[in-house]
Amino acid sequence: MLQPFYRPGPSVVIILLLACLAASVSPTAESELRIEPLLQQIQQEVKPEQAMEYVRGMYATDRWFTFPKFQETAEYLQRILQEIGLNNVELLKAPADGVTQYGFWTMPLAWDAKRATLEIVEPVVPEPQRVLADYQKLPCSLGMWSGPTPPGGITAEVVEMTGEEPAEWEKLDMKGKLVMTRPCLLPLTKSLKWILVKKGALGAINAFTENPDLKDGVQWMNFWGDSGWAFTKASTPLLCFSISPRQSDLIHKLLAEHNTVRVKAVAETRYYSGSYPYVTGVLRGASGEEEVLELGHTSEQGASDNATGVATMVEALATLNRLITAGKLPRPQRGIRILAMGEMYPSMHYIAAHPERMRNTVAAICIDTGGGPYALAGTEYSFYLNPDVARSYVDSLIGHICSAYFSRLDPPRPFHIKPYSTGTDQYLPDPMIGVATLTPHGGTGVETHHNSEDTPDRVDPRSLRDLTVVTAAYLYTVAASGEAQVPWLAEMAADRGYRKILDASAPVLERLLTAGQAAELSLPLQEGLDRIAYARDRESEGVRSVLRLVPGSRRGAAQAWLDPLIDRLSRFAEDQSTRLRDAANRRAEALAAGPPPQPHASAADPQLAEASRIVVKRKRFGRIPMDDLPVEQWEGFPYGSWDLVPVTALYWCDGKRTLAEVIRRTRMEYDAKDFDFVGYFRFLAKHSYVELVQRAGK
Repeated sequence: MLQPFYRPGPSVVIILLLACLAASVSPTAESELRIEPLLQQIQQEVKPEQAMEYVRGMYATDRWFTFPKFQETAEYLQRILQEIGLNNVELLKAPADGVTQYGFWTMPLAWDAKRATLEIVEPVVPEPQRVLADYQKLPCSLGMWSGPTPPGGITAEVVEMTGEEPAEWEKLDMKGKLVMTRPCLLPLTKSLKWILVKKGALGAINAFTENPDLKDGVQWMNFWGDSGWAFTKASTPLLCFSISPRQSDLIHKLLAEHNTVRVKAVAETRYYSGSYPYVTGVLRGASGEEEVLELGHTSEQGASDNATGVATMVEALATLNRLITAGKLPRPQRGIRILAMGEMYPSMHYIAAHPERMRNTVAAICIDTGGGPYALAGTEYSFYLNPDVARSYVDSLIGHICSAYFSRLDPPRPFHIKPYSTGTDQYLPDPMIGVATLTPHGGTGVETHHNSEDTPDRVDPRSLRDLTVVTAAYLYTVAASGEAQVPWLAEMAADRGYRKILDASAPVLERLLTAGQAAELSLPLQEGLDRIAYARDRESEGVRSVLRLVPGSRRGAAQAWLDPLIDRLSRFAEDQSTRLRDAANRRAEALAAGPPPQPHASAADPQLAEASRIVVKRKRFGRIPMDDLPVEQWEGFPYGSWDLVPVTALYWCDGKRTLAEVIRRTRMEYDAKDFDFVGYFRFLAKHSYVELVQRAGK
């Protein structure tokens, strides 16, 4: 069944009535871009099989995941972007020297691999089982940034790491041995690489997998920094191999039966100071320097993750260019730029190197993973929205486009609208960058993330078609929208605002109406009032965000139209607050509780009291991965690249809000009651990632 963007029920009826009765200006046919005809034109023009060719072309080189191969992928995409008719196609190079930083991200060292093998030498096993890894036959069997061996290889004993906690790993004798690691190596968990370095291990034989059912699938390891993701000049050159679940079961059995297993490792790899290549180009707009951006990463070994994402981006622009060239679509006023780069690191370089382009970028879409089989559950697309700090009209626009497109399919296809996530280069809404960004992500049905089983034969062209159509429609709509579209886009954002205000009040209303005693009324009443006010504030910002599409000289007139719309949203929030108060009063009367209950918060939070005297000033854009800080100095705080709570809190720090207000807003957005915000930001300040300003007299 199709997952609707507009949920049916009484709340929607209320919203529609309010919108119809209160609207002082209704969107005209001329002000709308008419999504249905646009989708139809794009769907008729898109070429899924051509997108599949792009997938195969990138997969052929990226599957080797070395920097020379990344260069080949970039050169291939440069040719393709020129062939499809883009302007100003550039092959750019970020430094890959292991030292340079953009934001607080340390660029990786360049790396190359020629050959690598791992084979059992003791005990004797049947020949088909002897070779555990061969890079030339299965690239994923060698971890990215694996260190080299001496020319003739090295023979070492294997020990198995069991358990999930560092305290258990500390007991294991790893010195000079290859450690078969079943826990995940990612630093955002327990920073296992750091344990291996500290214990003097020769390296790792990774046995972790995200899908144990893929018995012969090998998990790709690309986290090999001592204190973070990428390998930098401060990292230790340990060996890194990966084996399949079937092979890890064999090693486990041999260790149990023989106590000792020895393997021979050969790895011809090298680190060097080089460059991280990436490409960009523009579908020219009709006027001005403003752009809409689509970005997605190359430079990973999989077809779905992420050759399909970049292929979608390329085919979306190719389709739009064909329609514009044929006169079927007018040229949009803004340009549409593609940025195809390695994940995170080159995009950080691009943003730092092109501040004027970023100032002229009105919105973006970041595409990571797509193309799952139609016949499998879990392959539908999820569209991740902006964080609350950057609420935007594009959050409602994408739902409108998806509802229109996925409902027209036969049969209709499900889709999901989800809150912000930190999974890839979707950090552009960071207020220090300021570009509203959506992120579609498709499941693969059978989990093949970072696995050797992520191959082009698992990609479904129909899924590529769907994602390409939605992406192209979104890009074109934003690129073509101007002052005439403000009423349409603003009303769409306001509709979302009404729903979010109802979403804030509904669960609290139920708690109030079912309270068993009067003492249970005051706290939820306060919580509900706070959540309604927060939703009103954030959704009003979403309505106001359409001003980004209006020339500066005309924004005053556009704001005058928006003000009544925002006022109506505020009145709706006041009505919902009154609803909660009335419900609490009625329940108090039913319980014979005496005077009407008054809202009040729970017991004083000592963290908020201290935080009210602190203002956090950020120093650089982007998340804080702490990859330049040894793990033993992390003080137990999370790896700041992906952990949602510290990332969200960081975004709210504008150098003006107190940390107490940052905490309140972060808690409104996510369940973060147990996070030590004050301790975390004091820790960041101690290591010069942020600056803390103490407010006197507070």
